[in-house]
Amino acid sequence: MTTTTQPSVEPSIEVIQGDLSAYRQGNTGVDYVHRFDSGKPGPHVLVNALTHGNEICGMVAVKQLLDAGVRPKIGTLTLSFAHVEAYNAFDPSKPYENRQIVHNLNRIWSDELLGGTEDSPELRRARALRPVVAAADHILDIHSTSQDVVPFWVYPDFARNADAALAMGLPSVHLVMPNGLGSGTPLIQHGLHAGANAPGAAMVVECGQHFMQKTADVAVEVTARFLAYFGVVDRSGPAPVLAAQRRFELIETRMVMTDHFKFTRPLIGFETFAKGELIATDGDAIEIRSPCDDCTVFMPTRAPIIGREAVYLTKPIS
Repeated sequence: MTTTTQPSVEPSIEVIQGDLSAYRQGNTGVDYVHRFDSGKPGPHVLVNALTHGNEICGMVAVKQLLDAGVRPKIGTLTLSFAHVEAYNAFDPSKPYENRQIVHNLNRIWSDELLGGTEDSPELRRARALRPVVAAADHILDIHSTSQDVVPFWVYPDFARNADAALAMGLPSVHLVMPNGLGSGTPLIQHGLHAGANAPGAAMVVECGQHFMQKTADVAVEVTARFLAYFGVVDRSGPAPVLAAQRRFELIETRMVMTDHFKFTRPLIGFETFAKGELIATDGDAIEIRSPCDDCTVFMPTRAPIIGREAVYLTKPIS
């Protein structure tokens, strides 16, 4: 494979990869899913961790809630470890390789795939989780990034999502998807959550680099703000200080098409390009050029793999 070298310093793994077997037996009939009903009217909030096996910050946040015995004061709280099979495949000498086993668990939430005959560990798990996701009014899906970049929200372009993200204030960067991801159906756009009349907000938070302690800290803080925003728990301590918000619109998602994908220069994310500027080539026939001035790249791949996302191209929202 030919590729421009991406930043190659291997990360320090600052967060311990713990054994989750004690959390397997939940109370929903689905392994690693725990539900708590307050007995009082209110929203049903789902906090989901480990959509990808090596994105461990969400594990820290959900485990902390379970260990602390947090219960909703109104409505219902569901806590989920999504892809424990991939999580258990973690090898600290190859820390990026247990993101998935076969499929990207966050791209297979279409009715066609979930109702089809294809099989994989991810499809089996998504089918098991389908009623869990469908039952929730509000969804926080906790993720992290391969590069050490600022945390950011990712959500479909509906006011219900923007209102929640802006009110919480952390992260202060928003990736808004007016037309979806363009590379499959994510969990936050499953079923009713895909449409304008969804029961509530459904959002991904990208908390920072996978293995850093500060990333886990962001996941814990964002989860606390999310639950408090919807009134499921009380917020302790002073009101959070809200930073200036920056919003970006996803223009297109570019996929890796050949074994000869390469960026024109090393990228980690948030670099900007002028209209028409060459960002990457993918074999002899494919050029990826900036579609606008101030095009900002999100999540450029660190190791190109055919069929996976190469880079997200965005533009600032004024």
